[in-house]
Amino acid sequence: MFTKHFFLIYLLIMTILDKITEQKAIEVAAAKAKISIDDLEKSDFFLRKTNSLVVSLSAENSTGIIAEHKRKSPSKGIINDQVSVENVTQGYAIAGAAGLSVLTDTDFFGGLKEDLHKARIANPSTPILRKDFMIDEYQIYEAKAWGADVILLIAACLSPVQIKDFSKKAHDLGLEVLLEIHDQEELDRSPLEYVDIVGVNNRNLKNFAENNVNASLALAEKIPANIIKISESCISQPETINLLKSVGYKGFLIGETFMKDANPGTKLAEFIAKI
Repeated sequence: MFTKHFFLIYLLIMTILDKITEQKAIEVAAAKAKISIDDLEKSDFFLRKTNSLVVSLSAENSTGIIAEHKRKSPSKGIINDQVSVENVTQGYAIAGAAGLSVLTDTDFFGGLKEDLHKARIANPSTPILRKDFMIDEYQIYEAKAWGADVILLIAACLSPVQIKDFSKKAHDLGLEVLLEIHDQEELDRSPLEYVDIVGVNNRNLKNFAENNVNASLALAEKIPANIIKISESCISQPETINLLKSVGYKGFLIGETFMKDANPGTKLAEFIAKI
């Protein structure tokens, strides 16, 4: 009886991020048992020269927008599962996205590794971020094999040693690293030696709360000047882009704002026209 009661309490206090990373460990173990790193290294995509998101975001006429393909989220449920990843990502690229973000987490975000494959084939020269919860070096090899140019490391679910080791391994494989933080504590404890981009997630991943860019504004001057900074989530108005640019942000990761529309690419084009 005590065990059952304790388990129920445990489920109540677990954050969404805890649940995601717990499930991710199960997924990674299953993937390792099925496909070896040697097999991943034999992928056609593994041998390709990657595209630089840093270069794209730094270009003089860059929109700075990293447009995301996202079917659903833990907080919003289904956002849009009626459009193909090829049409969405091509539409984004044509509209002027500086980069693409493709979710590959299945259980919580409805993503698939095939989504990344399809986006890569449809957009050979556009930088693509594998958006997932990276908890194991194996996933970095997956990202390269699936066609990604950039990996996401989330400070909230990694130790400083993991951040350093994972980001170095990504560089060894020719991938760029986007480190996601939410507050000053996460920034302070994160080694940035091999980090290319720091992203401030305006939404707290522990509870998926908040609906503003206050976190980005608060951390703007705290991020080292030699590292490109981007703002993530809670961006729905063109005016917000201009505000964030004024405090030094070069990139803006946006998904839901565009994915809620029947034609995300057209929505992005309209958004860019207002910046």
